[in-house]
Amino acid sequence: MEKAKILIIEDDRDILLILKDQLELDGFEVYGAETAQEGLKLLREKRPDLVVLDLNLPDMDGLKVCQKIREMNDLPILMLTARDSISDKLRGFEYGADDYITKPFEYLEVVARIRACLRRTKPASVRKEVLDFGPLKIDERRREVYVDGRPVRLTRKEFDLLKILASHPGEVLSREFLRRELWPRKEIYPWSRALDVHIQRLRQKIEPDPEKPRFIITHPGVGYRFEPGDQ
Repeated sequence: MEKAKILIIEDDRDILLILKDQLELDGFEVYGAETAQEGLKLLREKRPDLVVLDLNLPDMDGLKVCQKIREMNDLPILMLTARDSISDKLRGFEYGADDYITKPFEYLEVVARIRACLRRTKPASVRKEVLDFGPLKIDERRREVYVDGRPVRLTRKEFDLLKILASHPGEVLSREFLRRELWPRKEIYPWSRALDVHIQRLRQKIEPDPEKPRFIITHPGVGYRFEPGDQ
């Protein structure tokens, strides 16, 4: 079973490391950030299933961070903070938080609330297993792709590449980011054409006209963008 991904945005390094270590022991995949900007960057790159968010961050108020996260997606947000007044809690919920824990806290309560939030949002994630882009449909669970209703056979890396691109519609993904996602345990030199070869093969299989791609757009010198178009 795929591990649930948790992003912790917390400027207290001791708390961050304790939570990260404990959650990893409990079977979660965990990413940590000590600033709002770092957290928002990881949010875009790692696409976590849930965010644990501190309100007192050095570069941005946690409520503003919560608002920015809500503008991007609807994943559950668990606020973890020393602010314990009723007004602070109400403001947290108004800005989009799903749950609220005050410091000091017990780890068992934190993990219980995380699991409860994930259970509540599980039906929503199931509905998103099939990415629908008009003539192009991507079934993430079955790892199947259809173009105009016809199944298209992709290699494992081709499917992974398409899934990464399609999961960030309209966003330019750098070549470095794509290489790191596709080959996390192997060194792929900057001048390697492995990524370009996979892009070319993928276009041959899913694009109506590979010479004038509709879905996978090149940004010279930067990377690639998935264009969902009219769905």
